[in-house]
Amino acid sequence: MQIARLHGITDLRVAHEPEPEAGAGETLVRVTAVGICGSDLHWYEDGAIGDAKLERPLVPGHEGAGVITSGPRRGERVAIDPAIPCETCRTCREGRQNLCYNIRFSGHGVTDGMLREVMPWPSHRLHPLPDTVSDVAGAMLEPLGVALWSLDLGRVPFGGTVAVVGCGPVGLLLIQLLRAAGVSHLIAVEPLMHRREAAAKWGADEVLDPYPSAETATGPDFSACGVDVAFEMVGNDDGVRIAMEAVRPGGRVVLGGIPGSDKTTFRASLARGKELEIAMVRRMGEVYPRTIDLAARGVVALDPLVTSQMPLAESAAAFTAAQRRTGLKVVITP
Repeated sequence: MQIARLHGITDLRVAHEPEPEAGAGETLVRVTAVGICGSDLHWYEDGAIGDAKLERPLVPGHEGAGVITSGPRRGERVAIDPAIPCETCRTCREGRQNLCYNIRFSGHGVTDGMLREVMPWPSHRLHPLPDTVSDVAGAMLEPLGVALWSLDLGRVPFGGTVAVVGCGPVGLLLIQLLRAAGVSHLIAVEPLMHRREAAAKWGADEVLDPYPSAETATGPDFSACGVDVAFEMVGNDDGVRIAMEAVRPGGRVVLGGIPGSDKTTFRASLARGKELEIAMVRRMGEVYPRTIDLAARGVVALDPLVTSQMPLAESAAAFTAAQRRTGLKVVITP
């Protein structure tokens, strides 16, 4: 079978390897769609993400869908939940599997991911896809899950006001969810024009450029508004600053971006002066059934977010395309 392995920084190689066998409690899945995430780009560009380093050639990919090829569920289309919690540690027993002490995650650390034609995966982490949800949309359920979990952590009041800083795929999905959740006013902040246009298309009332002038790097003035909740989906300190400036005193800031340097800094006086509540996002909780329901009912648009599809053999070119950020989501179709 074909498989793509990351051997070093920007060194992604497609090769042929023997087809794997399913272990105890596992099922073989023929992978049909894999999205390239910003965290995949961290691995590709830096050979690391956060405190995890590339220790051996790794198969990337954690946003995926496929078809079961063996066992009683043979032929069933599924979304592949990338997280494998141990289900025995304290946090798992408390129902917070995304914080599992011993979690394994597709395409992270030493756990090979989805950029391969066939993969074994725990059967209970394979969620049936309804016929109304395409394979590509099935791959988009993972970023939708991150957006949904961020919304849960935001505790947005019904009819409240929000800001979304960063309108990549997760930010755009979050905008759709916030609009469906009944917010009264939604501000989107994004430097790339095509993403600002997408934010307006999918529900933002105001769309702002954080750097409106080439001469000055000053962002928008939020002093006259002050939203209830601000979501940062960028992964840099500038995005954090804008989110904290956007929120009202006593409001809540949800930090969902992943910084490449493994550090997030902000002015303590800004956060303390407003007595802000700060929530950090760790992937997602057990939200796949909810994301599938939202997709099946058409509450969110998933397929239109995919602006490029490329075969597995062109994985390196797909990562290069994703790096350019000229579209929204790049999906590889093994």
